[in-house]
Amino acid sequence: MLAIIQERNQGIKPTHLMYKANLSHNQMKLYLEKLIASGLIEKNETSKGTRIFITKKGREFLLNYIRMKNFEKTFGL
Repeated sequence: MLAIIQERNQGIKPTHLMYKANLSHNQMKLYLEKLIASGLIEKNETSKGTRIFITKKGREFLLNYIRMKNFEKTFGL
């Protein structure tokens, strides 16, 4: 989900995120709550609707996750 949100610099609507991540509404709601609580994403509600943005902490987490996955592939773990 973080990678999908990161792709959109101007945020992503919850419905678009749900479809791109192939999640049910209940799954997405649960995951969003956990990501918001951990400070990895934030929800911005305006008159144009709700958008979800990745935070600096979320970008750092995603970068470290990608580094770990690459490390894993390099050493065949």
